[in-house]
Amino acid sequence: MIERRPYVSLPGEERAWLKARHHISFARPAFDLPAQWGALRAWNDDEIAPHGGFPSHTHANMEIITYVREGVITHQDDLGNTGQTHAGDVQVMSAGTGIRHAEYNLQGSLARMFQIWIAPDRAGGAPAWGTKPFPKSERADQFVVLASGFQEDADALPIRARARVLGATLRRGGKLEYTTRADRLSYVVASRGRLEVNGVCLEERDGAAIKDVTAIVLTALLDIEVVLVDISA
Repeated sequence: MIERRPYVSLPGEERAWLKARHHISFARPAFDLPAQWGALRAWNDDEIAPHGGFPSHTHANMEIITYVREGVITHQDDLGNTGQTHAGDVQVMSAGTGIRHAEYNLQGSLARMFQIWIAPDRAGGAPAWGTKPFPKSERADQFVVLASGFQEDADALPIRARARVLGATLRRGGKLEYTTRADRLSYVVASRGRLEVNGVCLEERDGAAIKDVTAIVLTALLDIEVVLVDISA
């Protein structure tokens, strides 16, 4: 089963510095969205205005993966971590027993990002943060694991859940297949371009919730950039 979730139909919110759409949201009563998709608890598509951002706030017991689509995001937390994540790169925050952080766009142009929230396998643990560049050349015509809770994905940023976050780019007319298990769930978003997922057409920033599927076949109708999350049901 593949359920298309068009970007234009996603509920959202706006502030002076933020435009957000929600593929999956904690705020289910307000947005009439699934409260989760397996271990995937939220997927936010955020646009942050220049010099805007999320002021200091606290999280606990959540794996929060940020995929920066455009611009630069600056992170600061109460562990003393400070760093920037650029377009195409990823940061991971394992909130564990609790972490207080802020995220800002300190640049003079818009920043756009996906923020993906995954429930950890177990509560607690020391909080942690990390960021890593993933050159687009490495993702050309193949999936690269960006964040993972599986030991064999040694080059990915670690998360505390049996899940993978993957990225890929594909030229128009190309095909790419990802193999998973029928008892797992997946979610795909077209960060850029237009594609088919097992014959279901996705426009840019559309999402696809996938279950009972073992082979996910992407066909690029335009040059595409995609993010795929493979999570436990």
